Amino acid sequence: MHPVRESLPTAAAAVAERAAGLAAQMERERRLGPDVAKALTEAGFMRHFVPAAFGGRAGTFRELTAAVTTLGETCTATAWCASLFASSPRFVSFFPAEGRQEIWAEGPDAAVVCSVIPFGEAVGEAGGLRVSGRWPYMSGIECADWVIVCAKELLARGGPRLTLVAVPRAQCRAEDTWFSVGMQGTGSNTVVLEDVLVPAHRIGDRAALFAGRPAEPGEPTAGLAPLPAVNGLTFVVPALGAARGALALLTHHLGRKLHDVPVLPGVPGALDNQSTYETVLARSAAEIDAVQLLLERIADLADAGDRITPAQVARNARDSAFAIDTLAGTVNRIFRTAGTSGQAAGGPLQRFWRDVNAIATHQALQIEPTARAYARSLFTSRSTP
Repeated sequence: MHPVRESLPTAAAAVAERAAGLAAQMERERRLGPDVAKALTEAGFMRHFVPAAFGGRAGTFRELTAAVTTLGETCTATAWCASLFASSPRFVSFFPAEGRQEIWAEGPDAAVVCSVIPFGEAVGEAGGLRVSGRWPYMSGIECADWVIVCAKELLARGGPRLTLVAVPRAQCRAEDTWFSVGMQGTGSNTVVLEDVLVPAHRIGDRAALFAGRPAEPGEPTAGLAPLPAVNGLTFVVPALGAARGALALLTHHLGRKLHDVPVLPGVPGALDNQSTYETVLARSAAEIDAVQLLLERIADLADAGDRITPAQVARNARDSAFAIDTLAGTVNRIFRTAGTSGQAAGGPLQRFWRDVNAIATHQALQIEPTARAYARSLFTSRSTP
């Protein structure tokens, strides 16, 4: 167990500096570096949503939003993994008490990775389930201690039941399948389970997770909220940080360009484009600030601890999809305005550009399904007496 003294946002600044120096290497190796993973643990990301009863921070969504944004300003992949590592312990609250005790038996810093998509199958057996399957896109799997995945439990009667299972990392196999244009440093490889026996105390309730209802009322929890209400926050905040990082790079580049580039006869110079640069900087900064306000509203709603209504869930999902759509447009504009120099292979701006556009493809962040759910919530509320 690592003693944690600083607040998470404060500690994140040192991790961001460390990750900045390793970002290119992590991208080449297609995984989160062990030194960065250790720094995330020491900063308190793994324990952020672990209940205080288990030695955790029992932290807030607002704190995590600020910390992950800071990381994203230097390395989107580090921010992504930190966001997932910090958020995954929330899932443990939907397992029986014995399961929670086992996962945190050695302290609150166990690294947990999750997938709630039912890519596996489970068959009942005395005392538990036999689980097999392949779960792609498991970010940070090489650094994990525990894996939580979703499987279709085959029932004697009725359709399959979607079930969460927690498995020690040693019982999983990770296949090297992550060859992506963006977010290369996340190591989002494929987890494979082959006929693994999962005892009953490590079987969780997926429906309760989506409803924000703990497995055992009265047991200590942290960061309790319906998954659809906060899921977008987990994925979009790294892109918010990346957009801020990209804007900082453009600001520095344009300032130097306007000051240092000589005026050549017959050639359009930087001063001819000054008004364009000013507009891009102002518009991009305003869009980034607006997205931050939307994401902070999601965080504050979750932190309030009140029941989150279906209409609020729909609004949060809408805001998350709108946020990533806005950020992708912002970063594309920044990249275009930087000109040829921004395309330098290995440069940080092109990495931010690729990473944000990669995040924008996530299925949980698509505007059409979230718009449909939001519109339906409006119609439902108006038709309710």
